Amino acid sequence: MISRVVSTPIPSPKGPIPAGTPRPVHPDVLQSVLPGPGRDRLARGDVLAITTGQQPALFTGPLYTVHKALSAIALAARLEQERGIPVVPVFWVAGDDHDFAEANHAAVLGKDGDVVNIVLRERPHQAPQLPLFREVLGPDIGAAIAALDAALPDAEFKAEVLHWLEAAFRPGTNLADAGAAALHGLLGARGLAVFGAHDRSAKRAAAPLLLRALDETLDDGLTPVLVEAAQGRDRLRKDGNAFVTRRSGERFARAQLEQIAADTPERLSPNVLLRPVIEAALFPTLAYVGGPGEMEYLPESAPLFTALGVTPQAHVPRWSGIVISAKIDKILTKHSLTPADFATKPGELESRFAQAELPADLTATLEQLRADVQARYARISGEVQQIDPTLERTVESARNAALAGTNEIEKKLVASVKRSQGTLLTQLTRARNALMPGGKPQERVLTIASFLARHSASVIDEIAAEVARWATP
Repeated sequence: MISRVVSTPIPSPKGPIPAGTPRPVHPDVLQSVLPGPGRDRLARGDVLAITTGQQPALFTGPLYTVHKALSAIALAARLEQERGIPVVPVFWVAGDDHDFAEANHAAVLGKDGDVVNIVLRERPHQAPQLPLFREVLGPDIGAAIAALDAALPDAEFKAEVLHWLEAAFRPGTNLADAGAAALHGLLGARGLAVFGAHDRSAKRAAAPLLLRALDETLDDGLTPVLVEAAQGRDRLRKDGNAFVTRRSGERFARAQLEQIAADTPERLSPNVLLRPVIEAALFPTLAYVGGPGEMEYLPESAPLFTALGVTPQAHVPRWSGIVISAKIDKILTKHSLTPADFATKPGELESRFAQAELPADLTATLEQLRADVQARYARISGEVQQIDPTLERTVESARNAALAGTNEIEKKLVASVKRSQGTLLTQLTRARNALMPGGKPQERVLTIASFLARHSASVIDEIAAEVARWATP
């Protein structure tokens, strides 16, 4: 059972969101949206959109992917109610991204509350940086799903979770399409329009703008356009009347790139700054919902919007939060803890509890010993300064050694207490894994499958309710 969903500090959507100009979505763009209520609404004529996006990943990746999607859904619903105009939430699946190391794994809470990392496969270091839609799933996906099955507890809803993921992540499907299908299966019924930016139809719609962007040079001396070449996805640098790839050094005449755009447009893609421009051109976008990192770099796209004549969208920080199960909440309550208490280095919180268990007289004696050492060496230092100042460093070293000895005694006492507190340490470890796995926020590590298997799809309802409160001014 989920006890509560707690929002964490990312600002709520404040400030003006532009009125926008409702318009139809081009048929080529619609063709790249997965069938469902979201696409149906996009196809009804003049509409507006709230967009968000993420590269696809194994089993939908970390929780923040779901948080982004629910943020777009909630904000679109609010704006539609306020303005009386259809506003559709759109999720941009960046299947042309090439960062396989970010997409090839998923982390879940195992049967005993430990963090289990499931890896699809590794990409060799020297391998071409292929876009994710080129990464076809093979027998390795069966092994990954089997590992997920073994890791998750035999909870009531586990079979439903495995069925959902097996339907999306199938041998022969590429990783981008699988990720899009899984997200659509999870949130499509809530009106989310899942858009495959890597789809040929989508690329055909984006191609004219990508070709125009070849004339723009960014601060790093490169264009904002990438081409799939010998080394995979590669940035282009303008060189006279031609363009050269950054890694492989391949040379393309403009006419060649125009031919690629016509014949195999999926080989061309925008960089991180051009992507929001393409997005705003393809969809009547009011606002993009993004994470903290995106909020930092998105303003850098402004010159590209101006150069390409595209109206920019507003930037809205997504909802951020923590899902707390009843079992974990019981641990927090028992020990008077909050999720923020786990935002420390592993072992620090445990040491704090162990230190509190030391006899008060012993703790006071250790503190007095430290104070005495400091005071006595301070007197010695004063005398030494008058006799031979060159010995000051020797005195300082002796003082530090004495203090280190005292600290070592305390450290070993704390370690001894820790060993005797097996149940407490187990509880704290379980809570840490659930709330701050590996010292990182829950939403940046764990996948939604951990919670769906234990608590059913109702966990989505509970997160969505909290996100709706976030979206309401």
